[in-house]
Amino acid sequence: MTTELKQEYTLRISQANKTQLITILYEMVLLYIDEAEAALDAGSRPAFKSAVRKARSCVEELTASLHPEYELAQNLLQLYLYADRELVKASSRYERENLAHVRTVIERLHEAYEQIEGLDTSGPVMGNTQTVYAGLTYGKNTLTENITDPGSNRGFCV
Repeated sequence: MTTELKQEYTLRISQANKTQLITILYEMVLLYIDEAEAALDAGSRPAFKSAVRKARSCVEELTASLHPEYELAQNLLQLYLYADRELVKASSRYERENLAHVRTVIERLHEAYEQIEGLDTSGPVMGNTQTVYAGLTYGKNTLTENITDPGSNRGFCV
């Protein structure tokens, strides 16, 4: 993941509600699967293992976020456990097929959660985060980020 993507995800996470956080995790799994496939193409086993490990970490976080008192959580748990098993197989066999299975599951869940995002009107999970506004400046095709009240709103509260 590039530095720019890390910064983008950090900003999105700091301003996301619960549903958006799940959507972001799905996007990160897909991104790490892309990185694993690129590492396979390049023949880099360490990079492949690293990308799969990061995808598994995201799936573990998704699993930890479930509320077992809901029936839907049990169904999602089974999908997450399947995805984790497939990632383990991919890591041990260095095969693309298992990554494709995970991609299929995560893409469908991602699409569903994107639709649910519009229904979730709750506020951001994190409080006391800095407000960042991004916009075009006077320079040609340049994007700057301005932080409002840089000293008065420090620290994260969950």
